[in-house]
Amino acid sequence: MEIKKILHYPRLDSVLMVERFLFEHSGEYTKKQVWDRLPRKMMYQTFSVIIDYLLYSGKIASDVEGKLGWIYDPEGVKKYLAQSHLAWRKQK
Repeated sequence: MEIKKILHYPRLDSVLMVERFLFEHSGEYTKKQVWDRLPRKMMYQTFSVIIDYLLYSGKIASDVEGKLGWIYDPEGVKKYLAQSHLAWRKQK
């Protein structure tokens, strides 16, 4: 992740607002469209910090059209890890 000079760090409620919006509208909007449609306005630089964090942490992804989609699914991962035929095996 690239180090940048950040003027406004996001507050937790702002991060949660963006997460909730992206979860509810997964794959519908581009980054700019999401920023325009948020329930509360924020500086674009602050919004970009949140998007960079969500991309870096693996909670969202961007498709070839630039639309952002929610990909974080801890419940699904637990379900698949519990299946023995999908477990990692040691190589001989």
